Amino acid sequence: MKFYNRNNELDLLESTRASAEVSSKMTVVTGRRRIGKTSLILKSVAGKPFVYLFISRKAENLLCEEFAEEIKSKLNLKVFGEIKSFGVLFEFLMQSSVNQHFTLIIDEFQELYNINSSIFSHMQNIWDLYKNKTKMHLIISGSVYSLMVKIFENSKEPLFGRADERIYLKPFDSSVIKTILNDYRKDFQNIDLLTFYIISGGVAKYLELLADKNSLDFDSIMNDIFRENSIWLNEGKNLLIEEFGKDYTIYFSILSLIASSKTSRSEIESILQKNIGGYLDKLEKDYNLIISVKPIFAKINSRTQKYFISDNFLNFWFRFIFKNSSALEINNFNYLRQIIDRDFSTFSGRFLENWFKDKLALTGLYSKIASYWDKKGNEIDIVAINEMNKTALIAEVKINKSKIDLNILKEKSKALAEMLNDYNIEFVGYSIEDM
Repeated sequence: MKFYNRNNELDLLESTRASAEVSSKMTVVTGRRRIGKTSLILKSVAGKPFVYLFISRKAENLLCEEFAEEIKSKLNLKVFGEIKSFGVLFEFLMQSSVNQHFTLIIDEFQELYNINSSIFSHMQNIWDLYKNKTKMHLIISGSVYSLMVKIFENSKEPLFGRADERIYLKPFDSSVIKTILNDYRKDFQNIDLLTFYIISGGVAKYLELLADKNSLDFDSIMNDIFRENSIWLNEGKNLLIEEFGKDYTIYFSILSLIASSKTSRSEIESILQKNIGGYLDKLEKDYNLIISVKPIFAKINSRTQKYFISDNFLNFWFRFIFKNSSALEINNFNYLRQIIDRDFSTFSGRFLENWFKDKLALTGLYSKIASYWDKKGNEIDIVAINEMNKTALIAEVKINKSKIDLNILKEKSKALAEMLNDYNIEFVGYSIEDM
């Protein structure tokens, strides 16, 4: 698959690289696995001198031996003697950049914690000593969100405050996803686009996997997922086991319930019979996997909130794959397809709402976009407001356009309309036909 978008990130990497020709600069790139961090970084250094070091779980001396060969090959530097310490290797590279400008890429940087956590202190000392008299652009990339935050944002950690730039790589937005699908299949139906959006979530690797296999319509996507030896079946576990460690069972249970529309803390606790406040906090703040959502205009200290999984694919994985792991154990894929055919339309409704929220955000016309609900049971899918121009859009979102009734929408929006009494309000309905 060709390289899409990321122009802002490429511009930032290029301007930082240019600055590093005067004095060394450090850029930290984070984002979930498969999001395209490595592709972005390698695209940014194409045609320029660089060395790429991937941190795998090996003994430190074996890693250094492997890296020494890479350095010789890519930078034409002579490495004298046997280097067994990553700190010594890093100092050698810093010294080499006194007169020679190049980019050093260290990928899956957080794995150094498992190899030798004292490396970070050594790197800090070396960086501080050489930064202003060398010409290196150091790009550090990592996929384990909690560890990367700890390494660079915890004030007690050695590398805190050392990064000159930070890039948190996000999934592609709705417009890019639609462009990609259109590039590969001109005659797609909107149910295919919605499915493509839900399964890929805008994650570059998932988009590539679907495109390369020509899995571009609802049936072919589901057939590719629910088959023997499908890489999709263990993807959620592969992504999250390392993040959660020994507590993964309780985290998986919470995420499975959220994906099954148990979105309030009280609902989840009543099922698990356990206080989960600490787990929810970690899922949101440490792991960046869920978001807490309050109705628009809710007070900051309001406890009225719902929890949602922020990643599209993980929503799908916990709802349909993890929840039905017993059927998967016996390869009963026909049973799983029956569940998909029965429940996917209902499940996909919230993602259609997110699609239109994203689409509205891309217009740049609104200062706030959210949902609204009250204790009377009134729920409004989308409320978009422009606080400067005093305009508001209130929208109902349905898969089936025939089920949208703007009179009903206006009726259940009365309390909201009173809050927006000095706004010019537009009531609209969005369906899958409007994607």
